[in-house]
Amino acid sequence: METPGDPPNAVPDRSRWGRLHVLDWIAVGLAVLGVACVLTGLLPRADAEGTMRRIVPILIFLGTVVVLAELTAVAGVFDALATRVAVTARGSFRALFWLCVGFASVTTIALNLDTTAVLLTPVMIALARALNVPPTPLAMTTVWLANTASLLLPVSNLTNILASDRVDLDPVPWAARMWWPQLVAVAVTALLLWWWYWRPARAGVDPFVPPPPYVPPDRVLYRTALAACLLFVAGILAGVEIGVASGVAAAILVAGFAVRARHRLRLALVPWRLLVFVTGLFLVVQTIGRYGLDTVMGTLIGADPGAEGALRAGAVGALFSNVV
Repeated sequence: METPGDPPNAVPDRSRWGRLHVLDWIAVGLAVLGVACVLTGLLPRADAEGTMRRIVPILIFLGTVVVLAELTAVAGVFDALATRVAVTARGSFRALFWLCVGFASVTTIALNLDTTAVLLTPVMIALARALNVPPTPLAMTTVWLANTASLLLPVSNLTNILASDRVDLDPVPWAARMWWPQLVAVAVTALLLWWWYWRPARAGVDPFVPPPPYVPPDRVLYRTALAACLLFVAGILAGVEIGVASGVAAAILVAGFAVRARHRLRLALVPWRLLVFVTGLFLVVQTIGRYGLDTVMGTLIGADPGAEGALRAGAVGALFSNVV
């Protein structure tokens, strides 16, 4: 129904709001709830300010690394590397499997799990169709390894960033602690992927016909994106603040697109939902923690500093993280 003053055929406001995804509503609602906790005094303002100061570098990282990954995909880097993986396999389905495992693992480790799950999965599905092989094994490889390959560096996973900040470990010492669990996690994942998905799909498609070499739509942007990603990883390993490393890399790539393909730059590249959600989540969880959650979790985890305590803490963390 039109309201007085609306032009003919005007779209009602509720239609504009209706275009928001349900996850958008969740993010906004969580942020509003977090702000309400601060305004009502449930969460002291000093505590909220301290939390915001702590997570600002994380928010900068999340915002800029998503822009970096999105524009890297537009520049054709993932398509080029996926095609190179298929060409290198030389028609061998088994070789393709191991190369896909390596490709998905490296992408997750270097550019975080969201890049692999959201951006690399469609690329691998398209590659499977181009090779005329079943797409499910390639898709499941990226989806699974987006989770299990996200242990080696702090930037691989938001949880890692929070943990590394609390335990005060820089990227290289973190990797020195995590390389063995990471290797085991990838190996077990690869074994299960082969047994459940790749092995059954092998019949009739081994060998496959390798694709022709991929030609990026703009070689300058392709090289700029590749250089920006390498610079980002080098900065992280050198101990540069994560927000600075991702921000500089993203700025270089944005500048390249501003010169070569300005029409590709749009506000939708900024992951506002993620940033709003994370901010609200921190405030709400901190408030709940003040009113009993911290006590409950502390009781469940216990205070045993030995092996039994570590296993107990790990079990509680695994249980509740999966429930949430």
